[in-house]
Amino acid sequence: MIFLDAAATTPVRREALEAMWPYLSGEFGNPSSHHSLGEAAADALAEARSGVAKVLNCRAGEVTFTSGGTEADNLALKGIALARQASDPSLNRVVISAIEHPAVEESARYLERVHGFAVDVLAVDGEGLVSIDDLRATIRPETALVSIMYANNEIGTIQPIAALVKLSREHGVPFHTDAVQAAGWLPLDVKALGVDALSMSGHKLGAPKGSGVLFTKGRLRVEPLVHGGGQERSRRSGTENVAGAVALSTALRLSHAEQPEQAPRVSALRNQFIDQILATVPDAVLTGHRSQRLPSVASFCFPGTSGESVLLELERLGVLCSSGSACAAGSDAPSPVLVALGIAPETAQTAVRFSFTSTVTDAELEQAAVAVETAVGRVRNLAAPQPG
Repeated sequence: MIFLDAAATTPVRREALEAMWPYLSGEFGNPSSHHSLGEAAADALAEARSGVAKVLNCRAGEVTFTSGGTEADNLALKGIALARQASDPSLNRVVISAIEHPAVEESARYLERVHGFAVDVLAVDGEGLVSIDDLRATIRPETALVSIMYANNEIGTIQPIAALVKLSREHGVPFHTDAVQAAGWLPLDVKALGVDALSMSGHKLGAPKGSGVLFTKGRLRVEPLVHGGGQERSRRSGTENVAGAVALSTALRLSHAEQPEQAPRVSALRNQFIDQILATVPDAVLTGHRSQRLPSVASFCFPGTSGESVLLELERLGVLCSSGSACAAGSDAPSPVLVALGIAPETAQTAVRFSFTSTVTDAELEQAAVAVETAVGRVRNLAAPQPG
């Protein structure tokens, strides 16, 4: 099988497994325990935190370990907005884009539904880009937080985060970015980006599922969602997942070190793959920005098909991919991301996303492109009216 669904999850790196194994076996202590076993766990957690901070170019105390990207997004949206409203009740608006991950969108809707916030949604253009002018027109004195993702999980479009942050900072509004898909492929220096908060997920980087990170800048207050023993500087109570933190830190360090070599290599292979699909599959439509996209994502609509039918045919041909966000699996509705781009709902339901690991090869993508041509042709033939 050729695995082209890395945006959903990635295989666990051997180095991450080896790094975490001691904390699943002999070094199993609780990092809050005041004995040698607990202190060893606390030291490992501190080292993992420092490793993440080094990649992000922040202080270790600004790193909060979570159970994944979804929790990190929830903590950022709810935690920052509610903390700011507690200090100033007039701060009752949040700004998001129309193509955010459900973890961000649903957190914003929770603030609207339960806490009376207004949610301002920024439109995107046909390539998935947010307009800086739109953000300028949307920010108000009542805005508590802006949250715009670094790179989209379905179409791969990369937002001009530094420019958006600059505008938000001019208005004194904190800026959060969901960097779950960007991590490992794009620069994560939070000082260069200027962001006040940034979310990541371990299993998109080669760590096991169940680990994540939220960076929050300096003294930015965050209202905790999980209350208890005050772990993670009281931002996220509960006994820490030491093994998961160690694995995430290891995977992040390795992917960060490989990025200068692998990102250009995979980008070139992605471009070849896109060109081959557009040249060989009639009426194929590339979604997202042609060049301002993640190295690892190529997504298309294939009018005259069903995306799910194409997926099944591709699996028979040895290619594993997806019809969009894994978090929306099982939904019959067209992708809100594609609809936000102006794609007709019936066309959006023909979408297929191909997403690559850093080890993908030219031969694999060549074989996959041939399989796509075959699969789309078969599905269209089956859907065509039969004579007589």
